Amino acid sequence: MARLALFLALVAVLWTIKNILLEQFHALIMDRSSPYFLLIEESAEFAVVYAASLVLSRLERVPPRTYGLPLNRALGKLFWQGAAIGLCEISLLVGLIFAFGGYSAGSLALHGPRILYWALVWGAVFLFVALFEEFAFRGYLLHTLAQSIGFWPAAIILALGFGILHRFNQGENLAGVAGVIAIALVFALTLRRTGTLWLAVGWHAAYDFGETFLFSVPDSGGMFSHHLSNATLQGPIWLTGGTVGPEGSIFGFLLMGVLALLFHFLYPSQTAALGSAPVAAPPSASVD
Repeated sequence: MARLALFLALVAVLWTIKNILLEQFHALIMDRSSPYFLLIEESAEFAVVYAASLVLSRLERVPPRTYGLPLNRALGKLFWQGAAIGLCEISLLVGLIFAFGGYSAGSLALHGPRILYWALVWGAVFLFVALFEEFAFRGYLLHTLAQSIGFWPAAIILALGFGILHRFNQGENLAGVAGVIAIALVFALTLRRTGTLWLAVGWHAAYDFGETFLFSVPDSGGMFSHHLSNATLQGPIWLTGGTVGPEGSIFGFLLMGVLALLFHFLYPSQTAALGSAPVAAPPSASVD
């Protein structure tokens, strides 16, 4: 637990420095929901947690990849497999909501080259959103806590913390929080089975990209500018998710369960127990 305390202390110090520096950007970009500000903020937040883990890796005398993000697998096969899953999930989810009369795409909000430009900007934003949230909750913290209490108890505790933090998002509700906790556990399963966070990062980034930009609906209670269309959600909250967005829809939970089951069969359990072995790279996992 001393290592966890040191990690959290380092994060607190670096986070304070990050906040001071971001205030300078806030003076230039007044809108904190601007994609530009979000890109700066999310990349800085990822830098904070990753830098703290680098310090701990030196103290623990283990390679940084032990915590789940081997750089030689960055944007590799697992990442793109995850991206395909995430894009399919949000497309199927919005399709189901549409089939029951809850979604209307509306008119295009962007035209011509602006579509590609903002797609690339939002793609970058959500890549760093995924890197930060996956590494913050399923990187060093999960690796170290799992060594003390076991992988799944640690994953459950951190998933609950992940959900609680989302409760402070404007427009978030209990259904949305439950969805966040559920997907956090699914992402933990991908780490357990693949040995890295890259599949979860791709899944997470593509889902958020599809929700915010491609289908132009609320994402965890937030509605952002420069999305593809003037889409609207209408109908009961159980169908659309209300202010939370599609992730609060009952279909979101059903799809999540189906995808978790498919993942269970497509990525079979590795034989090595994690016990004292690194959570992110069990002995039987290959490293490129």
